[in-house]
Amino acid sequence: MIIETKKEYEKIFRTHYSELCSYAFNFMKDIDDAEEVVQSIFVKLWENKNNLHIKTSIKSYLYSSIRNRCLNSIKHIEVRERYKEFNKQEIELEQNLQDNESEKTEMEQKVRTIIDNMPEKRRRVFILSRYNRLKYKEIAEELSISIKTVENHMGKAMKTLRKELTQVAYLIILLLIC
Repeated sequence: MIIETKKEYEKIFRTHYSELCSYAFNFMKDIDDAEEVVQSIFVKLWENKNNLHIKTSIKSYLYSSIRNRCLNSIKHIEVRERYKEFNKQEIELEQNLQDNESEKTEMEQKVRTIIDNMPEKRRRVFILSRYNRLKYKEIAEELSISIKTVENHMGKAMKTLRKELTQVAYLIILLLIC
């Protein structure tokens, strides 16, 4: 079938437009989207009227075209929605990482201030133990003090940290520097 005149096209449009919109609505679940699909099929029909050779009935051709266009549109919408969700999750993850980094930096600064305010020997013992990962015996040898003195300094340093920081923050610090 070839559409030869504007009058034939208009007749096909008036005859099938409403029922095709209803059919498309069954797929799209949105009247505006359904009408857009139907209109796009009619535009394509008009633009290709001279090259289009329909072997079945026009009604059958239109229904098949609508079904295919709707399925493609739904697939496109699903891809777009998955992409939106992925972007949303990426943004949330980035925000959480920034928040965590900010909190970590703030906590590290607080710990650094507490450590800086410790007496000289206690501070050195703590840094050698927690940051340089030396054993108490190695610290004792390096500072020329007894292991018991190292233990006392570490006990007092940890007590100071516990006192200055909340319980949760204290546990986080232990995880960060251990």
